[in-house]
Amino acid sequence: MTRFSRAGFIQSCICLIVGGLLLVPSSAQLQSKAPAADASSSAERGIDLAQKGRCREALPILKKAAAHLTDKQLKYRALMATARCAMSLDQTETTVEALLVLNREFPHDPDVLYSTTHFYSELASRAAQELAATAPTSHQAEQLEAEAFESQQNWARAIAEYKKILEQDPKVPGIHYRVGRIFLSKSPPEVDSAKAEFDEELKIDSDNASAEFMLGEIARQAGQWDDAIGHFSRASKLDEGFQEAYLALGMSLNSAGKFSDAIAPLQNYVKMQPGDPAGHYQLATAYARTGHKPEADREMALQRDASEKSPPGAQTPR
Repeated sequence: MTRFSRAGFIQSCICLIVGGLLLVPSSAQLQSKAPAADASSSAERGIDLAQKGRCREALPILKKAAAHLTDKQLKYRALMATARCAMSLDQTETTVEALLVLNREFPHDPDVLYSTTHFYSELASRAAQELAATAPTSHQAEQLEAEAFESQQNWARAIAEYKKILEQDPKVPGIHYRVGRIFLSKSPPEVDSAKAEFDEELKIDSDNASAEFMLGEIARQAGQWDDAIGHFSRASKLDEGFQEAYLALGMSLNSAGKFSDAIAPLQNYVKMQPGDPAGHYQLATAYARTGHKPEADREMALQRDASEKSPPGAQTPR
């Protein structure tokens, strides 16, 4: 064999060996595929057991397999089976974890949303039953009963239940606030009684931003701008994420002719709620009345755009 042919032979052998190494999966590659394949097989077995009502056997298999599943539809079926089995076995934590993953990875899916609504409702019902069984005379149990009457718009029974709580402990936070809301829900609203309840709430809990807001609303609807501004301002400071408080504060300042002061809270509001036409309209008004025409024009354009995207029947407060 010539020198040239021997070199060519050696080079050809090297190429074949290297090519073979590239074609044959490494042990690491084989091992990485194994868990996914095993997980798929286990998940299918767990789903089958769940469908047969054998949840005690199915649930450990499904929980172990879920973390390694790569097939989206199989993962979907496994998580749904996990949630159903966990609910049937009264395993709240596992149920909630499965629902959280389903909502994150399959947003807007009708079955996921239906199951979430159904299971959370059932979990709430179970918690309420446990509360009634373990602490039937607690103010928390009585508050649940009062809230049930409130949801039925049985105002008299709801107020009576709330008053019972206050008779036991006059310092329970939140109760006067709820009674105040009921007085405003009546037809016609009992505004003076509501105001008195919100005032009482603030004596118990001076940091109650919602009570401050409701007092502001009562004042705003009565055209008492200074009182409204004070309450809305305190509400927005107590809870910096209280979006409605910024809008109501800006509206009240505009109504009081304090347009310069209205700009800051309304700017905060439109940052939080850029799709609300009301915020842009009120901010445009404040800009226009303080000589900021370009800014006013921009906000009016945003208001028109937001109005076109608003649900039918939505109106811009003026």
